[in-house]
Amino acid sequence: MRAIALTTTMLLLAACSTDPHLMNVSAGSSGPDEFGIVPTKPLTMPTDLNALPTPTPGGGNITDPTPKADAVAALGGNPAQLSAQGVGAADGALLAYTSRLGRDPGIRQITAQEDLEWRSRNSRRALEILARTNVYYRAYEPMTLDSWAEAERWRPTGVRLPAAPPRDAAGQDAPARADQADRLPD
Repeated sequence: MRAIALTTTMLLLAACSTDPHLMNVSAGSSGPDEFGIVPTKPLTMPTDLNALPTPTPGGGNITDPTPKADAVAALGGNPAQLSAQGVGAADGALLAYTSRLGRDPGIRQITAQEDLEWRSRNSRRALEILARTNVYYRAYEPMTLDSWAEAERWRPTGVRLPAAPPRDAAGQDAPARADQADRLPD
């Protein structure tokens, strides 16, 4: 009898959670984050000592790690563009076209609030909280695009779909064959 009362109490307390987090990524660990450790750059003597930044409390240093800039440089990009502000000249026409009907400057806050409400309505259930399961995919399933239905919608229009394998006559997913792309019948 005590076990039933204890189990019922735990389930009721777990059901009272207002945690809108759908993904359980913590895995119950409170240890250090090994991906948060970024090594500093090696100390080198600059060619011009006047190029060194003025020492300021909390300011930057030339040996400080810059993982984003390093990743951009490794991929062949220009790390100086990370600090660029505003819209680039090449994107001006795109921005003008997308904002032709007006735009809401607070759209990010609006969508964040709507998403928080959605996650609150579709949060984890009592047993899912106790089992620490991931309910992200269940919660967002109504918003998921059915790729096969979309492919079938686009096929009659003549649009090539090279990434979608064809279905067989029974409507089942056919095994992908490397020698056959998705082609429209002749």
